[in-house]
Amino acid sequence: MATPRNLSLPLDREELKTLRAGDACLLSGEMFMLRDAGHIRLVAELEEQGSLPYGLDGATIFYAGPSPAAAGRPFGAVGPTTASRMDFAAPRLHRAGVVATIGKGVRSAEVARACQETGSVYFVATGGAAALLAQCVIAGHVVAYDDLGTEALRRIEVCDLPVFVGIDTQGDCIYDC
Repeated sequence: MATPRNLSLPLDREELKTLRAGDACLLSGEMFMLRDAGHIRLVAELEEQGSLPYGLDGATIFYAGPSPAAAGRPFGAVGPTTASRMDFAAPRLHRAGVVATIGKGVRSAEVARACQETGSVYFVATGGAAALLAQCVIAGHVVAYDDLGTEALRRIEVCDLPVFVGIDTQGDCIYDC
């Protein structure tokens, strides 16, 4: 297996062009965490305002819902959510400026096309490794939708979060997209 690529967040679209489906990466820096219910609200705000709120332009969104703080860390566990549940929103968010998403599992052909059209990527995080992934989270706080609990929009800082490129900027996919 090749040595993982170290990538600093926020991600640069020029650097994203050098990634290929299947590449192992370690992400470090600031990103956002958001799940299903939060995506419904975010898309509604995007439609209302015409642009991404909360500093999401150029950002990465991790589809995850954290458990409460534990072991001196911001979260006890951070497990990736099945990404296809956000397929209704991902193409619109990529076209509005989100550069990457992180989840687990296959994405739709529409998401692969949106990645190709916008120069964005989809990263895959390992399911079942929530306690390990939580060790990569340095800090986190709610930005919006606090009433949604684990599905609130959070800004988090990560160090060496292990992921694989699931869909690259060419639209190539490790799954059958």
